[in-house]
Amino acid sequence: MFSGGKDSTFALWCAMHQAYDVVCLLTVFPERSDSWMFHRPAIEWTGLQAEALGIPIVTAQTSGAKEEELGVLRESLSELVASHGIQCVVTGAVASEYQKSRIDMICDDLGIRSLAPLWRIDPLRLLTDQIRMGFRFIIAACMAMGLDRNWLGRAIDSKALEELEAIAGRYGINLAFEGGEAETFVTDAPIFMKKVRIVDSEPVWKGDSGHLSIIHAELAEKRSQTERRSGQVVLL
Repeated sequence: MFSGGKDSTFALWCAMHQAYDVVCLLTVFPERSDSWMFHRPAIEWTGLQAEALGIPIVTAQTSGAKEEELGVLRESLSELVASHGIQCVVTGAVASEYQKSRIDMICDDLGIRSLAPLWRIDPLRLLTDQIRMGFRFIIAACMAMGLDRNWLGRAIDSKALEELEAIAGRYGINLAFEGGEAETFVTDAPIFMKKVRIVDSEPVWKGDSGHLSIIHAELAEKRSQTERRSGQVVLL
């Protein structure tokens, strides 16, 4: 299950380094921005990320209506069981009981495993590990107090993490954004063969929330040795 955000990408990294044979990515496009199950901001650029990863991607569309959208997920996974012989679904769930319980239920019905390698990891530890291990991601949407329009498009590094810790302490947000406080978009990772370069984007802000509209993005070579080998450095 791939949304293009930090947690699904990190979960993918975990699965690959636990010797799982990843045959494809599954991205579900919700029509509604308030989907209970699926990530919406920048979702249309997951195909570019899949190209950077060198992994085939399968897409499906859903209305995004609560509970109804589960039918599309069930149908998509059922087709992948038949066409690809998948035996396990990997998700980036961290703390959402709603999402995990429903994916677990569907997988159980289909007779396949549900794996959530990030489940219940401390949010601060999770973000710290992602940054240290060379995952590069930006804020693609803000929906919580303390996160204003200046956060849209901002790369999350150690300095940004310190600021997020202060905001979390003041407003009580979840640092991993599991409460829907924000969404992210990964531009590079140790498992990317190329990095995603955002060429043109525009912040869209209404009231007290907003998202980053990515107008154009492209793949770029990882020029430095550090960029190309960041994952190996961490693992050693």
